[in-house]
Amino acid sequence: MSSQFFSEVPGRISIAGPGSSDPLSFKVYDPDRIVLGKRMEDHLRIAVAYWHSFASSGSDMFGSGTWDRPWIDAPGDEMDGARAKMAAAFEFFAKLGTPFYCFHDRDVAPDGASFVEFRRNLDALADDALGYQERTGVSLLWGTANLFSHPRYAAGAATNPDPAVFAYAAAQVKNMLEVTKRLGGSNYVLWGGREGYDTLLNTDLRREGAQLARFLHLVAEHKHRIGFEGMLLIEPKPMEPTKHQYDSDAAVVHGFLVRNGLEGEYKLNLEANHATLAGHSFHHEVAYAAANNMLGSVDANRGDPQNGWDTDQFPNSVEDLVMPMYEILRAGGLGTGGFNFDAKLRRQSIDRTDLFHAHIGGIDTLATALLAAADLVGRARLAAMVEERYAGWSGPLGESILAGKLPLADLSARVESGEIDPHPVSGRQELYENVVNQHIWTARVGDGSEG
Repeated sequence: MSSQFFSEVPGRISIAGPGSSDPLSFKVYDPDRIVLGKRMEDHLRIAVAYWHSFASSGSDMFGSGTWDRPWIDAPGDEMDGARAKMAAAFEFFAKLGTPFYCFHDRDVAPDGASFVEFRRNLDALADDALGYQERTGVSLLWGTANLFSHPRYAAGAATNPDPAVFAYAAAQVKNMLEVTKRLGGSNYVLWGGREGYDTLLNTDLRREGAQLARFLHLVAEHKHRIGFEGMLLIEPKPMEPTKHQYDSDAAVVHGFLVRNGLEGEYKLNLEANHATLAGHSFHHEVAYAAANNMLGSVDANRGDPQNGWDTDQFPNSVEDLVMPMYEILRAGGLGTGGFNFDAKLRRQSIDRTDLFHAHIGGIDTLATALLAAADLVGRARLAAMVEERYAGWSGPLGESILAGKLPLADLSARVESGEIDPHPVSGRQELYENVVNQHIWTARVGDGSEG
């Protein structure tokens, strides 16, 4: 891969080990390292987000862009600029050495003067992307449509009070789903950026819920019609930018799908920072999805505990990621999903090289969390402790209750007779926490026990 945009990184980032002082090297992440019988790269399936890394200038609501992104204002027409942006993106993907990327339709293609022109632009750039994929070996983890940035989506897309907006959004998703299939994408994500409300004074909740369900049915039907074999994913998103959103967390989305006959058609693309905004831990969201066979893919990022906004920072805490990783491993992995860095640099991180520093740090954090979680799974101490805590449900009383053999009257009679007289048992939370920390320390020391 040539060095048109990232000449300060002459070749592919390699593993140098934890003792290395080279900032442009991995300290932990080794794609070929075997963890629980599988390559580390195949566990993590890391993807780079096209939007934050290549389609954004670093602007915010208080100031203009600060990042050094020459491809955004490249000379020539809009398509020339889009091709420069794609060249920069694939140069970065190849040098970072990650196997996947993700993008929204409008990250890649200029709007043009009409939907037909936009579709033509996206088709042409998809041809270019296919060529880059073949030359670099980088694949598409998932595609999605941007149904939130344009003013037409100010009141939502599927939940918009205007059916014409619903129709436009449907056309956009149809097109992007077909492009995703053409590029060999493993999944397709629906991110309802504005599917919610600012005020109930002008909102019909029942009507908008029905609209959203119809939209999701249409997408699932088209997936089968065109033979797309990837998974459809919904990304839970609470409170931002609207006051309340219909897909606010994993349980809400799951319940919505079940109520509307869509179970089996969709799984979840979970984001760490969205879990925080929903008032949950990321561990909770992953555990819920795993427990209900809804685990699809992960947007790897973090929020700022002093800032309630969706700050989308790169993950840097092994402690925060060990237990979500543990749940993922115990569920059998992410399948066709992966860990996508839906994360952006801080506005003061202006150099192009900062993109490498951020991704390298995030990848090493995920790799360390994977090793600790694999050690937890391999030694099975935590699982055994949980099993012991619920052991009574495998005994005669517990099995009879769950089998429906004991009505309330029988249970009450046993309690009144003194046959059943339970006493409090310690939950031993601190011991559980110590066990997890021990495995984190083991992963950092690196005794090789995770393999």
